[in-house]
Formats: sequence, C-alpha cells, structure tokens
Amino acid sequence: MTTASSSTGQEVGTSWTKSVSGKGEYVRKASQFRSWISSDKSSEFAAESGRYHLYVCYACPWAHRTLIVRELKGLTDAITVNVVDWYLKPGGWRFSPDKPECTADDVNGFNTLREVYTSVDPDYSANITVPVLYDKKKRTIVSNESAEIIIMLNSAFNGVCGRADLDLYPEELRAEIDSVNEFVYNNVNNGLYRAGFATAQEPYDEAVTKLFNALDDLENRLSTRRYLVGSPKSRLTLADVRLFTTLIRFDWVYHQHFKCNLRQLVDYPNLWKFTRDIYQLPGVSGTVNKEHIRKHYMMSHAQINPHGIVPIGPQFDLDKPHDREKLS
Repeated sequence: MTTASSSTGQEVGTSWTKSVSGKGEYVRKASQFRSWISSDKSSEFAAESGRYHLYVCYACPWAHRTLIVRELKGLTDAITVNVVDWYLKPGGWRFSPDKPECTADDVNGFNTLREVYTSVDPDYSANITVPVLYDKKKRTIVSNESAEIIIMLNSAFNGVCGRADLDLYPEELRAEIDSVNEFVYNNVNNGLYRAGFATAQEPYDEAVTKLFNALDDLENRLSTRRYLVGSPKSRLTLADVRLFTTLIRFDWVYHQHFKCNLRQLVDYPNLWKFTRDIYQLPGVSGTVNKEHIRKHYMMSHAQINPHGIVPIGPQFDLDKPHDREKLS
C-alpha cells in the first residue's frame, strides 16, 4: 500500500510523515475499502471478464503484487489496468500519459487518483493508496487492500482466466502461507518501511535488526526448497509473490534509501537466486519497472533525499540462470 496524503498541501512526499508516531516510529494505516469479488454470479461483486479495473503504480511493491498475480493467472484480458505517475506530486498520485509507461485514466477520465476515491465517497479523508481494484459496472472501489486483492485474483476469476489450473493459495497450504506472510509482512515488507521512515534512532535500530534477522531466516529456509511453502515438495504460492516484490527493490532502493545497509540482497545466495527465479517466471519481468521504482523513491521522498538524486547503480543480471529447479 503506497500512500499519498489526503491533504492537498504543497510539500512533496509528506504522506508517510503523517503516519509517524511521537516516538519516531512509522505506523502503517489500515486500508479502508474491503469488499470481496466472488465466483458466485449472484453476489454483489461477481467475477466477470471486463468488469474490473486496477489502478497501480509500478514503483509500489503492494501494487506490484496485483500485477504479478494478474499475469500468472492469465487475467490480462479480463482485468484492465491504468498506471499512475511514479512521481508523488503535491495532492497525491496523478495520471501522466505523457510520461513513459504511465497512462491516462481510461475508465473515468480523471486527472488524479484522489478523484477516483472521492467519486465513490465525497467525504473520504484517509490516505489515497495504490493498488485500487475498481468495479466499472457499479462505479465503485471494491478494495484497496493488496493482500486481499491478490486472493480474489487467484480464486474468484477461474471461470474467465487463462490459468485456472494454477492455485497460488491452495486450501491445504493456507495456514502455512498465512504464517509465512505474517512473518514476512511484519519483518520484511513493512519492516523496511519502519526502518526507512523512522525519525528516531531507536525505532530504526529495532526495525533494521528485525529485518536482517528475518532475511537470515529466509535465506536458510530457501537453502533446501525452491519456494517458501509446501512439504515435502514446495510450490509457488502468494507467499512467494509477496516476498519477491520487496526483494526486487532491495538493492535498487531500500539498501541505500532506507538505510538498510548491513548487507545487500546479492550477499544472500539463496534469496538472490530466489528473486531471479520468480523474475524469470512467464510474464513477471514485464511487471518490473526499474526506472519507475528508482525514480519514485529517490525523487518523491524529499525528507529522505532532498536533492532528488537518483543513484546510477547497482547493476546486476536478473536473467542469469538461478539453478533452483533442482530443489524440492
């Protein structure tokens, strides 16, 4: 969930500062729209091809989850997408079709994502976040909670997707998936933001320590298995998607920008190969936009990087063979 403040103030990159406690600790706010799409044709939000739309930002790891599952499940024809500007301007996310790989709002013709939210709820005052799963038929937001959107994309659309055979959230593994997801979210996905957005030493130290302890645990977990979940043979699940969207940004952004610099991702042989493994799955590489990722963080977070300088490196080969097929 990448946010823009509901305020229309003129300072860039201030939304996260509004979520920092008096102790200097970043506290992520809960998503506000939490409806569900169902395969039941009689439900309020029934799964239909062409009915639903995703508003995303390529830079955002939370939105990135939805793009990957959309690709893996073969939903590119069933669910349309618009991409906001990577630069978080005053007033929040905007549509900038003149910029490379950004789009207009093809559904509503709005100039800002804020207008999408306020068209549904004129009194909306919480954060403006991506991703947004939008119902074009009812002209409303179904959900802005990425963890729930990817479950819907996996399960509700099997009647209209190209990969109904692929189940990324199988019933028999859900308890294990949920457990791994909770660990990864608290210590890695959100842990990075708790470190990067901390405004005091103690919460930063705590977040960074938990982050690298978790990465050590995950490195060990992936030393004998290809994916995070499943026994005796592991299998690709939503847990892998949720970890990947953070790892792919680690060396490009988080290591330097969020001061998470005890080690780089490339210093973890198994995590680095795992990242390349997921990247090389059919369709996934097309969801990764390095320039949007780097420019968003380095140029939107003025409090962290006031001069907006985007580092040249690091450079690495994501297409290098990972050799993880031999693992169980």
